[in-house]
Amino acid sequence: MSMDSAACDSAPTARFGQPLRPKRLLVALVLLAFALMPGTFGAVTREMMVDAYVQVSAFVAATLLLFYGSERLFRFNIGTALNAARGAQVPLAALMGATPGCGGAVVVVAAYSSGNVSFGAVVATLTATMGDAAFLLIATRPEVAAVVLPMSFAVGIMSGWLIDGLRLAPITARRAETGDLVPLIGRLRRRDLAFLAVAVPGLVMGITQLTGAEIGAVFGASTVATVGLAGTAVGLAIWATSSLTAMTNSADTPVTRMAEETSFISVWVIGAYLAYEYLAAFGGLDLEAMFATVAPLLPLIGVLIGFVPGCGPQVLVTTLYINGLIPFSALVGNAISNDGDALFPAIAIDPRAAVLATAYSAVPALIVAYGFFFFAPGFLN
Repeated sequence: MSMDSAACDSAPTARFGQPLRPKRLLVALVLLAFALMPGTFGAVTREMMVDAYVQVSAFVAATLLLFYGSERLFRFNIGTALNAARGAQVPLAALMGATPGCGGAVVVVAAYSSGNVSFGAVVATLTATMGDAAFLLIATRPEVAAVVLPMSFAVGIMSGWLIDGLRLAPITARRAETGDLVPLIGRLRRRDLAFLAVAVPGLVMGITQLTGAEIGAVFGASTVATVGLAGTAVGLAIWATSSLTAMTNSADTPVTRMAEETSFISVWVIGAYLAYEYLAAFGGLDLEAMFATVAPLLPLIGVLIGFVPGCGPQVLVTTLYINGLIPFSALVGNAISNDGDALFPAIAIDPRAAVLATAYSAVPALIVAYGFFFFAPGFLN
C-alpha cells in the first residue's frame, strides 16, 4: 500500500485524498501561467514567488512544524492546554504571537476556531505578533528588537484582557476539533515529504537572507530560483488537491499539518506579494514616497500598512526603518497593528472576527505610535 493511499484510510485524513478542486486548480494554473509568461511580467511573477517562499513560507513551515511536532513529541494538545490555562490564556497567546514568525499566532487562531481560546486571546496574539519582520529586526537591529518585541507582547496582553473584560467578542460559529493524537512518525504522504524536502533548503536560504547576505551570490541565483519555484509548485499542488479551508485537524501528523497549512497560507501570501508588486511595477505604487509625506502622518501610515495581510509589506516597513527612512514611531505602530500571515487563516475561518481583531489592534498601535512620535521623537532613530 502506498503512503498516499495509507494516508486516506481513516476519516480524519480522508479529506486530503479528494480529487482536484476545480476552482483551486484554476487559480493554481493561472498563477503558473503568469510565472511562465515571457518578459517583465513573467520575471516579476517568478521573483515574487521565490521571495514569498524564501521570506515567508519556509519560516511558516518551520514554526508550524515546531509547534505541532512539540504537541506530538510531548503528547499534548496546544488548544486544549490553552483552554485549561484560564487566566493565563491571554498572556500565553500573546507569548506565542510574540515568537518571531507567524507560526505561534496561526496556532492560536486554530485554537480559536475550535473554541479553545477566547476572542481576547486572538486579539492578544495578533497584536503581539510582528510576523517574519521580527527575524529581520533581530538580525539587523537587535537592540531595537529587544524593545519592540516585549512592548508588543505587553500591549497584546493588555488588549486581550480588555477585550475579554468588556466582552467585545463577535458572535461566531466554531467548529469542533476531533481526533486522537497519532504517532509523530506515521502516515506521511509523498507530497508532504516533498514539501518538507524543499522547505529545509528554503529555510536555510531565508535565514541567510536575514543576515543581510545576498542569497543569489551565496547559493547561486539558479539554485535559489529552483528551490523557491519548486516549493511554490508543490504547495500549489497540495492546496489544489485539499479540501482544507483554514486549519488542519489535530489527528493529522505534524508534517501533514505543516504542509497543508503552509500551502494554504502561501497561496494568500503569493497573492499579496503579486498584488503589491504588480501595483509597484505597473501601477506606480511607491511606499517610500508615501513615507516621505508630512511627518505627523508617518505613524498613521505605518499602522495602516499593518492592516495589509501577510508579512511582505511589514518586512518592507522594517527595512525602511533600518535604512533610516522612517522613525521608530512608525515602526512600532506597524509592529503592533500588523497581524502577519496569521490573518489569512483568520479571514478564512471567520472574516468578521478577523476584521474586528485587526481593528481592535489598531487602537493601541495608534496610541503607542503617537506617544513615541510626540514625547520621544528621537527614540532609537
